[in-house]
Amino acid sequence: MTEKASPAPAPEEVRVPLGPAADWVNPLRDTRDRRLPRIAGPSGLVIFGVTGDLSRKKLMPAVYDLANRGLLPPGFSLVGFARREWEDQDFAQVVHDSVREHSRTPFREEVWQQLAEGMRFIPGDFDDDTAFKQLKDAVEELDASRGTGGNFAFYLSVPPKFFPKVVQQLKKHGLASPPEGSWRRAVIEKPFGHDLASARELNALVHDVFEPDQVFRIDHYLGKETVQNILALRFANQMYEPIWNRSYVDHVQITMAEDIGIGGRAGYYDGIGAARDVIQNHLLQLMALTAMEEPIAFDAEALLTEKLKVLKSVRLPDDLGDHTVRAQYAGGWQGGEKVVGYLEEDGIDPASKTDTFAAIKIGIDNRRWAGVPFYLRTGKRLGRRVTEIAVVFKRAPHSPFDSTATEELGQNAIVIRVQPDEGMTVRFGSKVPGTSMEIRDVSMDFAYGESFTESSPEAYERLILDVLLGDANLFPRHQEVEESWKILDPIEQYWAAHDRPAQYASGSWGPREADEMLARDGRSWRRP
Repeated sequence: MTEKASPAPAPEEVRVPLGPAADWVNPLRDTRDRRLPRIAGPSGLVIFGVTGDLSRKKLMPAVYDLANRGLLPPGFSLVGFARREWEDQDFAQVVHDSVREHSRTPFREEVWQQLAEGMRFIPGDFDDDTAFKQLKDAVEELDASRGTGGNFAFYLSVPPKFFPKVVQQLKKHGLASPPEGSWRRAVIEKPFGHDLASARELNALVHDVFEPDQVFRIDHYLGKETVQNILALRFANQMYEPIWNRSYVDHVQITMAEDIGIGGRAGYYDGIGAARDVIQNHLLQLMALTAMEEPIAFDAEALLTEKLKVLKSVRLPDDLGDHTVRAQYAGGWQGGEKVVGYLEEDGIDPASKTDTFAAIKIGIDNRRWAGVPFYLRTGKRLGRRVTEIAVVFKRAPHSPFDSTATEELGQNAIVIRVQPDEGMTVRFGSKVPGTSMEIRDVSMDFAYGESFTESSPEAYERLILDVLLGDANLFPRHQEVEESWKILDPIEQYWAAHDRPAQYASGSWGPREADEMLARDGRSWRRP
């Protein structure tokens, strides 16, 4: 006779041991399961300078998009700090309007309501002790009411001159010190100093308050899908890496072009310039990812190790006059409109030497890249908005074809498009249909929008989520920042001691001097 199965216990008899959330691990969850998204744990975000353009157009919409995708915890909290006499509901309305206008994902009322319940606003200046006491009270109240667990990230969306004051206030009022078992993190927007000395000073000040691994320096380019795809392209495929070296590559061009002027940023931009604003961070980071050796793993320490090797191997040309160019845009026509030159912009000193275009040639002194020049250029009011990395290959060592057959054949190239139409193009020669042998350049194109059904998240979505998760893979460390300034400082010092910047017409692709710089090497700029 079989034994009768004992009845299951009634629901009220089931006991689940209660304790800290960190003690409990879901036995069904496996981090290797790609179906499970990375979801932030209990946490909150404090944005200083929350009324600025960056916050309204990028940060707050990114927070909403993360919530809409289910990647934020239910009790997530958003605290704004700025010099406005607002109440919490006023702040919520500003976020609501920003989200409606700039969010990537559709607006859903239930998601908004959940997010709005955790919003708080603190009015005050950065030297206002009372405001920071209110901020601490708000953080403690949100811990209790929203279950943030004492975990907060402080986003400094403020001009760099305010970084020291904000960080010191966070330390003074105990906001930088987390409760036991919690974390506090600082997020800093570029520029990280204006030269090596100021970068070191800023790093020392920030690291006095936050541990180095709790400081996240935002370079939004590293949050772009295409930039991360550089690593996938090189190290997940066998077909590219064998030719990714001096034996096959003729040169590399990295371009970031904008079709707009400085807009209302005269106060920030004048005295900084294109090289400090873009080359020191964005372009040198793109160069490091393009040139680095394979890391032992895809983690922050391994990536830092390999990128630092590249940055430390950079060698500047002996003659900076022949191999660097700076310029300012002059008046002209762009997009069917008459536009003024940089020196005629509101708030710009007519005697300003600030560059709006910069181009430099550098070498990488290691076995893989010795003798391969890297050309970096950036500028405002250029032909169109585009960022790309072009790896241009050497010509075939021998051609059996008649010279007339190949007169329209250029050099093979792999072009990685970072923005706006993210993707990659491979350029190679192919026979033109017909009875004669004629070879011409053709392209194979991969576009994210056509190959994947899911649209790419905004860079700030990825980066804010990584901050909340404590994942530092896509954030430059202080060593990278300092090495980048070591590269740029001699160039800036040379420019400061020499003549005024060259001029180029708005809507063009830069000054004649930049074309001459490549012509001396027997090369020309690629037209994006």
